[in-house]
Amino acid sequence: MDDNIHAPTVPSGPTTGRSATRDLSKLSLTDLREEKERIEAELSALSSVLSSHGVDMNTPLTTFDGFPRDDIDVAQIRTTRARIIHLRNDHKDVMKWIEQRLHEHFANLQQARGTSAAADTTTISATPQPGVTGVTATSEARTVETPFAKVNSVVAGSPADQAGLKAGDTIRSFGGVNWMNHESLTKVAEVVQQNEGRPVVVKVVRKNDSGRTAELTLALVPRRNWGGRGMLGCHLVPL
Repeated sequence: MDDNIHAPTVPSGPTTGRSATRDLSKLSLTDLREEKERIEAELSALSSVLSSHGVDMNTPLTTFDGFPRDDIDVAQIRTTRARIIHLRNDHKDVMKWIEQRLHEHFANLQQARGTSAAADTTTISATPQPGVTGVTATSEARTVETPFAKVNSVVAGSPADQAGLKAGDTIRSFGGVNWMNHESLTKVAEVVQQNEGRPVVVKVVRKNDSGRTAELTLALVPRRNWGGRGMLGCHLVPL
């Protein structure tokens, strides 16, 4: 009998098929982002496979006396877990190259701008909104903090509405979540669940009536029983 049947079997060699045949060091930032999104989509699908069995990455696959459980497909679960481990490693590699590409892009931008860099930083005045701590826009922030989600709708009187969030805003950070680690917005949901009743700093990009782009920092407090569905009262869609 396998003494460690609940542990996934991880074969040696290349991990993800596409990543194994692609040299990440030669990919553009756009290609790396596509690879990141592909990996995250597969991770989400594999997570659903585990959930369909009622298990996660750490659920024991043996009975109390050490025999394989007969109420689940142990072989499929082990294979799925192994694939998830591979993809997580691939995801780390992709994120490493994305970070490097961002640094390179920023360095090239700074070099091209030269002494005019300071002139490219703009402060945009706007009517204060509830929960808004500042309104600024800089090309550096746009380079490093690319928006990853769009606010599709906001319910009146909801926590999102009270924080000053508006339909059409794009999210560039939600607590510690950004476009590099949001994992198809699953990390946003985790932040919401972990911060009920506590303010979460949300940085958004908004176009004003004149067409100029403003960057706002909002304080959003997730809470239940505000009179509507969910803890935010808004609908986010990934970009």
